[in-house]
Amino acid sequence: MYKRILVATDGSKLSQQAVEHGLNLADLTGAEVVALKVIPRYPQTYFEGGMALAAAEIARIEKQWHTEAMDAVNAVKSAGQLREVKVKPVTVKSDLIAEAIIAAAKRNKCDLIVMASHGRRGIKRLLLGSETQQVLTHSHIPVLVLR
Repeated sequence: MYKRILVATDGSKLSQQAVEHGLNLADLTGAEVVALKVIPRYPQTYFEGGMALAAAEIARIEKQWHTEAMDAVNAVKSAGQLREVKVKPVTVKSDLIAEAIIAAAKRNKCDLIVMASHGRRGIKRLLLGSETQQVLTHSHIPVLVLR
C-alpha cells in the first residue's frame, strides 16, 4: 500500500501522536518512514524598538534549533527501531513550513504525509495560520491529519 511515509514532527506532544500513527502504519504496511522537522531561519527583520543580535548570537541560536530538530527526528528513528521500521531522519531549514514539507515528501518519493493539526479555529487560525491546512491544500500526495 505505502512504500515511504513522511512523518512531520515539531517535537510537541501533539506531533508525537502523528509519529506513533505514522510508525504503526509503516509497521503494518512494511513502509519506510522519513521523519521530518522543519527548522525556521532566524528572522532578519528588525521592528521598531527591536534589538539586533550579533551574528555570533544568531549562529548560536540557529545551531541550538538544529540540535533540537535532530533530537526530534532521531527520537522518531529510535522509536522506529523498536518496531523494526526503517526511519530516515531529515531536517530542512525554511521559513515556509508547508512548502518545505511538501518538497521533502516529493524529494524523498513519499506516497503519504502524516502530520498533526492543532485544531485552531476562528481568529487564532487567521492570525497564526495553519501549516496543516496549507499542506492539505497544496499537496498532490495524500495527507493523514491527526488531532
